[in-house]
Amino acid sequence: MSQKKGLEGIVVADSRISSIIGSQLTYCGYEIDDLAENALFEEVVYLLWNDRLPNQQELKEFSDKLFELMNLDERIYDHFKNYPIESVHPMTALRTALSFTAHFDANAENTSDAAQKEKALRIQAQLPALVASFARVRNNQEVIKPKKGLSYAANFLYMLNGETPTDVQEEAMNKVLVLQADHELNASTFTARVCVATESDIYSGITAAIGALKGPLHGGANEQVMNMLKEVGSLDQVDAYIQKKIDNKEKIMGIGHRVYKEGDPRAKYLKHMSKKLTEENGEGELFEISKRIAEIVEKEKGLLPNVDFYSATVYHSLGISSDLFTPIFAMSRASGWTAHILEQYADNRLIRPRAEYVGATGRKYEAIENR
Repeated sequence: MSQKKGLEGIVVADSRISSIIGSQLTYCGYEIDDLAENALFEEVVYLLWNDRLPNQQELKEFSDKLFELMNLDERIYDHFKNYPIESVHPMTALRTALSFTAHFDANAENTSDAAQKEKALRIQAQLPALVASFARVRNNQEVIKPKKGLSYAANFLYMLNGETPTDVQEEAMNKVLVLQADHELNASTFTARVCVATESDIYSGITAAIGALKGPLHGGANEQVMNMLKEVGSLDQVDAYIQKKIDNKEKIMGIGHRVYKEGDPRAKYLKHMSKKLTEENGEGELFEISKRIAEIVEKEKGLLPNVDFYSATVYHSLGISSDLFTPIFAMSRASGWTAHILEQYADNRLIRPRAEYVGATGRKYEAIENR
């Protein structure tokens, strides 16, 4: 048997959903630049699930359905009050809460194509409500229900902060969601496909994906970027801080990518939004710190920022606490996860790789008194 550690470079599936060729990312054949500049997140979700963009009527019906399903059962809102708020990580809370919502879905075990798509819609709609309501409950604030007429991105910020976002804030949130919607066969997406390849249900697949996304080498990187920016503190401290990390061979979060060797095509949009937002809220130095870190690491290591690097300052500028960054990533990536799950169901085969055994051989059992 041949082996590639971490399955690097191994192709394990055919997929119509997204592709990475060199430094070009596409969703269903549309370049990410085209979608980032023009599309609503709702359009991108529809595209990933249906392999085409919706027309005006289809988009309205799809958006209306997402809004309708954003309202959670009251028992779901209430259950957050039983969490040990002072210690639970939001990704742990989201993992549990998403699984809990399955109890209130009458079609949770229904495997028909129509039921699977309805569950995908329900999950996509409920994730922003779960993240926002957990955040408010832990801060002893009243839960806010979604507001008719707002986009998916704007409704999340409204439910989280209690205020209708500005145009710039809505644009930034929408752009982040579009840019992070799917990314080929990344760790969490592969986890989702492995899970449902056993013919497990879609809620289990998304819950498993959330668990994989929680790790700092995957979705958790953007939270670590914000922690780094806080440690740096000011622009005049950047050079010494980063040089020390380089000298100590420490990983600098948000820099470099497993697949992109010539730069992450999504990063430039978040860099632009980071600049706009920090100027709007008077925290321009935060952007300058980020930019200086990127310049030093590119010069010293030849590595470029990935999507997580500038998303940290974007989220921060939207009034979002750093431990919510990864749950928001999950809100976006769920659109891709569900697309891959539906694709896996449509042409399923149990995913069962092999391992090369490297342990001891020829051992014999000894009675316990002789050991």
